[in-house]
Amino acid sequence: MNNSCNLKKNELPQEQHRSFVKLNFPKLVLPACLAITAFPFLAFGSVESSLQAVQSKLVGTLLPLAAICGLVIAGFSFTMGHANARQHLFYAVIGAIVGFGAESIIALVRGLIH
Repeated sequence: MNNSCNLKKNELPQEQHRSFVKLNFPKLVLPACLAITAFPFLAFGSVESSLQAVQSKLVGTLLPLAAICGLVIAGFSFTMGHANARQHLFYAVIGAIVGFGAESIIALVRGLIH
């Protein structure tokens, strides 16, 4: 009886799996080695420093842009006489307060927990 009938859709027989790994392993390892060689800070980075870098990018770049865009859209809705202009402005201001206060909120929660 043929064993290929009993295999699941994504399951490979043992011989095909070995040949797949043998052929694709260099394609996966070589770029990783080149990336570590070209960017050594990737190899020695810790999770905390990576998260701090992401946090500083978000708070330093994206958050001010999002707050400005929200306030500009709310201003346009006021000038165009949109019925929900007050709500747009309210949501933009609340979003900016929560966004810019996120670090302080997290520090407060950390202080309460520890």
